[in-house]
Amino acid sequence: MKRKTEYKWTALSVTCLGTFMANLDLTIVVIGLPTILQQLHATLVHGIWIITGYTLMMTILLVLLGRLADLYGRVRLYNLGFAIFTVGSLLCALSKTGAELVGFRFLQGAGAALLYANGGAIITDAFPPEELGMGLGINVMSVNLGAIAGYTLGGVMISYFGWQSIFWLNIPIGIFGTIWGYLNLKEISRKPVGQKFDFAGSILYCVGLATILLALTIGDPLSIRNLVIFGVGVAVFIAVIFVELRQKFPTLDLTLFNIRQFALGNIAGFLNAIAFSCGPFLRSLYLQLILGYSAAKTGLLLIPMEIIIFAISPLSGKLSDKYGAKVLSCLGLFLNASALFWFASFSKGSSYGAVLGSLVLFGFGMALFFPPNSSAVMGSVSAEKRGIANGIRMTLNQTGNVFSVPFSLLLMTLVMPYAKLSQIVGSSQLLSSNEGPVFLRAIDHACFILGIITLFAIIPSLGLRFNKNKKTD
Repeated sequence: MKRKTEYKWTALSVTCLGTFMANLDLTIVVIGLPTILQQLHATLVHGIWIITGYTLMMTILLVLLGRLADLYGRVRLYNLGFAIFTVGSLLCALSKTGAELVGFRFLQGAGAALLYANGGAIITDAFPPEELGMGLGINVMSVNLGAIAGYTLGGVMISYFGWQSIFWLNIPIGIFGTIWGYLNLKEISRKPVGQKFDFAGSILYCVGLATILLALTIGDPLSIRNLVIFGVGVAVFIAVIFVELRQKFPTLDLTLFNIRQFALGNIAGFLNAIAFSCGPFLRSLYLQLILGYSAAKTGLLLIPMEIIIFAISPLSGKLSDKYGAKVLSCLGLFLNASALFWFASFSKGSSYGAVLGSLVLFGFGMALFFPPNSSAVMGSVSAEKRGIANGIRMTLNQTGNVFSVPFSLLLMTLVMPYAKLSQIVGSSQLLSSNEGPVFLRAIDHACFILGIITLFAIIPSLGLRFNKNKKTD
């Protein structure tokens, strides 16, 4: 019993380190992007894909890697992810052109996808049902700690050691994590016997999701070109559904959505991800272009939200273990919606104190929602399917994250033309007296609609069980 108790903390520490590193590289590159583009003589297109390519790889590969993990072992693929992430970081640091850095960020993103796809499943295997919410809540802390470290370390390291240092930082930690995981993690789950990997479904799934996400991230999402690309992606994804329903051992196991807890939790998580992920983006636009704050100051002022999530998530996980997911998830979504409605009321004369209040409220909402929701989803599936279940859960969350910023810009175009909006967002200049009020109305409009979407996410959350999670082994 003691050995099993010790192992759950070992597994949690290894997976938290991987999650921390993967999330660190989401934010640290954003802070250093202007310097990177300048010193590599790269274009804005390179800059967009230095950020988006990493996230895109994580989103596309999660379900596929989750299925591979169920077949060939979660620990083996998790350790491989740490190794690929480390090698990708090394190559990023050695990049001589913008195109090289974009390519190596794709490789780094593949390593991060292996870490994300297997971390939650390893924690679920290691923790007993009555402590699963706490374990996942602590893992959420590592996500936000990575974001905080990225915001704070990025500017400092680039200023004193050059942009390459943000990638050199990963090398010793990655080597340590790879060796530590190899020596300490053990495969608890039983591999299914006689099942084969679904190549047709996997290829179609990756192509379909990549095409849809590309349509949402390259230029005006309402342009003819993007609408055609989006239509092609949807057609491929419909083909995926037909193919997977006929597969004996599908990569995208749609039968999991027959589990009520799994389906409701994922729907709520996807809707919340859309609204939550563009919150910092819209607040950043408001602080820089309306209130006139610098980018560095804006990054620091966004940290309180991450600190709140970091501090409250473990407590939220413990409470969900004791009282169930329903009440906490619904309360978290209500707080998130309230924060968005509050932000939608801001004017040019609003103070940072008001912005801080909405950020704190947003942080509390996310901390109360995410651990109980994750615990409800992961605790609802049998042990042999936790890899693919975690892959689906993380894919829906990541898809919401990728979709959120383009969707918020789409909502803003209902008030301001896309060409003008793109010109303003690409600038760091304080807006004129003519542009400011229209741009602010566009932000307010987007926040109001996103608040409504968050309220709708409460509906599926009401269906989550009130009693403790039951984990099927």
